[in-house]
Amino acid sequence: MAGVQTAVALREQGWTGRVVVLGAEPHQPYDRPPLSKAVLLGKAEGSAFDVDFAALGIELRLGLRVSGVRPEQRLVDTDEGPVAYRHLVIATGAEPIALPGSEGVPGVHLLRTLDDAQRLRPVLAEQHDVVVVGAGWIGAEFATAAREAGCNVTVVEAADRPLAGALPGAVASHMATWYADSGAELRTGARVAAVEPGAVVLADGTRLPAGAVVVGIGARPATGWLAGSGIALAPDGSVLADDALRASAPDVYAVGDCVSFPSARYGARLLVHHWDNALQGPRTVAAHIVGSETALVTADRYDPVPYFWSEQFGRFVQYAGHHAGADTMLWRGDPTSAAWTVCWLRDGALVALLAVGRPRDLTQGRKLIEQAAHLDEARATDPTVPLKSAVR
Repeated sequence: MAGVQTAVALREQGWTGRVVVLGAEPHQPYDRPPLSKAVLLGKAEGSAFDVDFAALGIELRLGLRVSGVRPEQRLVDTDEGPVAYRHLVIATGAEPIALPGSEGVPGVHLLRTLDDAQRLRPVLAEQHDVVVVGAGWIGAEFATAAREAGCNVTVVEAADRPLAGALPGAVASHMATWYADSGAELRTGARVAAVEPGAVVLADGTRLPAGAVVVGIGARPATGWLAGSGIALAPDGSVLADDALRASAPDVYAVGDCVSFPSARYGARLLVHHWDNALQGPRTVAAHIVGSETALVTADRYDPVPYFWSEQFGRFVQYAGHHAGADTMLWRGDPTSAAWTVCWLRDGALVALLAVGRPRDLTQGRKLIEQAAHLDEARATDPTVPLKSAVR
């Protein structure tokens, strides 16, 4: 997403020079969200972007692995030799974290690429017993698809609740019931001791039958190939960029899941592993590249309101903002019902919200976050009051 959108944005903003997209996968560039939904369930064969690369004059070099970059010489090293650049945009995304001890065990899967989704399709079609390791966003989405396909599903999570790294316990605890409602079993506080062919063994000795094991315990920026390049990385492995998404080397930028950037809005450096970030960042990068060459384009600093969505267990979940640092949490609606929202405020201003089945709250709330709008708490907690009408 990030690489393709950068190439397209360059053309849209007037770049007339050569544009080359290098990609290790052999497939036409594709969108990832359908992989855990339509593609996984066999409702779609792929999710290629509807982009006429030839008409835009964008060269695709697919199935080509990039192994390093030499900023002093402005060269990228590939399996087919060096490629020169005038401007370089790093859009290598993130790679899933493997479960220690599971490497090479038959039946263990990750879900990140089109090939991953296609390997998992027969697992669902044959209705295997499935164990999902990790109750994060991807674990919940896969469990949803597996239940829809008729599989027996057990989700094991080392923390005491789902989404432990993403949401406060007071919120995530209400989402734990969704698993049982769908017919999936959620085991929290459950650590995996070993993965064997046909079974997952937990630390307490429990053996869970597993025709397939799907691991969703997180992802890290795919930046190992930058070792020795001199391009600075943050402690989390992300490309350390400024608020124009520029890396530490001249004329090098980074977009999407592999980069962190300073947010003046939140007073923190953000690493955002979500689709919308891979859509928005390229526009900023393209504007800076074109502007640096032509002085015709004025580029804004990159400081978005992060946004993502998830479809799980029959619910549409949306999140906007960044709630770390909030000092107040407000509920709109009953969290045991089908539709509710949580708002986070800092010094009275809305900084984030989570909407379950309330898309209007999300749409209005996202705009209010951008405006740093202050809310009247009494009105904001009344789910019958439009969120935009709770501004004080």
